[in-house]
Amino acid sequence: MSHTTAYYENLAQGLSIPAKAVIDGRLVHAQSGASFETLNPASTLTIGEVTSCDAGDVDLAVKAARKSFEGGVWSRVGVTKRKNVLVTLAGLIRENSEQLAILESLDTGKPITDCLNEIGNEVPKFFQWYAELLDKSYGKVAPTENDVLALITEEPIGVVGLVLPWNFPLLITAWKVAPALAAGCSIVLKPAEQSPLTSIRLAELALEAGLPDGVFNVVPGTGEIAGKALGLHSDVDAVSFTGSSEVGALFLRYASDSNLKRVALEMGGKSPLIVLGDAEITEDLINHAALAAYWNAGQNCSANMRQLVDVSKKDEFIEKLLGKIRSIKIGNPLDPSTEVGPMITASHRDRVRNFIKIGRDEGATAVEGADVPAKGFYIPPVLFTDVTPDMTIAREEIFGPVLGVIATKGPEDALRIARDTKYGLHASIFTADFTKGYALARRIPCGTVSINCFSEGDVTTPFGGYKLSGSAARDKGLEAMQQYQQTKTIWSAIGPGM
Repeated sequence: MSHTTAYYENLAQGLSIPAKAVIDGRLVHAQSGASFETLNPASTLTIGEVTSCDAGDVDLAVKAARKSFEGGVWSRVGVTKRKNVLVTLAGLIRENSEQLAILESLDTGKPITDCLNEIGNEVPKFFQWYAELLDKSYGKVAPTENDVLALITEEPIGVVGLVLPWNFPLLITAWKVAPALAAGCSIVLKPAEQSPLTSIRLAELALEAGLPDGVFNVVPGTGEIAGKALGLHSDVDAVSFTGSSEVGALFLRYASDSNLKRVALEMGGKSPLIVLGDAEITEDLINHAALAAYWNAGQNCSANMRQLVDVSKKDEFIEKLLGKIRSIKIGNPLDPSTEVGPMITASHRDRVRNFIKIGRDEGATAVEGADVPAKGFYIPPVLFTDVTPDMTIAREEIFGPVLGVIATKGPEDALRIARDTKYGLHASIFTADFTKGYALARRIPCGTVSINCFSEGDVTTPFGGYKLSGSAARDKGLEAMQQYQQTKTIWSAIGPGM
């Protein structure tokens, strides 16, 4: 059933704003009493005051997580109970998906339609999938001589710090929390200070689902204080981080300055979309090209912002893509027909505007899409033509709705330009010849390649980056469990064989 803008705005008026930390099963204020405002980037109005945790609060959360882990209330329970709690949590997310979606839309400016899809469909799917994995995972027996039994088993790594970005708050929370809990870890989660609300509410639902106290802790606060304290804490066994490459590098330093904790990083990108000369410029291709650039207002680490189009198709591609972006509806995120919302903050909007200015100054031609509301941190979709691979807008991650089209001369030229980047997160290829597309995909150094579509895959497929886009760790799929487990060998002498 579809609803109106008035319906969602009315529900938003009655929402209770989750504003406290979750530590050892209790909703608490920071010990200092400090708080920060969380703003609605569409209206620029304050949604509420959220408690701001410091190093002392992080220490309390880590101690609670350690106590729960060593006590075995979650780490050593049977897989049936662990599975049942996670399945129950998935159900509670579905039951509360409308409330969660409105919170996320208010907190981030994401269109309500996107939030409902992500939170009503994708988020619970992660908890369900990892729950169902639990009683289908086996250890190993190594081939040995007859007088030895060698068992190889996976154990939870311990206390895990999860540091989240602001662009997909609850979805990426699910990417990390679901496998971490399935593995048996206890977690301390630091949501982005720009969008903390749904992560706090998720922890409340986890307690309602039966997760023991201390297993899922949330410490809202700034990255410079709470995030740093989590990264430096010597009783945290691993950190999983999604965000910028610059901040990811800090977590590697924090690990080296503390206990050499395991660090998993998923970071920035400047991903290419390649249109080969044999591709037909269909409506479907244009829709995917627009989605790859302007979904979530371009605030997406895997956005395909370098669109490398064969010179024989460039003019047709640009003409059709301009028609598409001029039809994109920008506006009130609680309007179900809105397709693109605002930037997350005023400072981020200004940063994106500066990149647009740089693009023009360096000689690229900018065409803007539809008008934007007067109030809010909005930027219209921008399409740059006459872009060359050496331009700043073709090399730096902008993290806004700013797309550059680069003309290419055949597959090898497209491949050369696609590879010429410090990032390696995602790529898309459009071609009439799947064999050619697959061969090209194998030669692009990045974590995910989609052919004849723009997609990051689903819960079953690992996601992560090469080069400055990430470490060897992966979110999603079976591979995500490796972030939160460590391998143990048990070597037993059992006497001579028969």
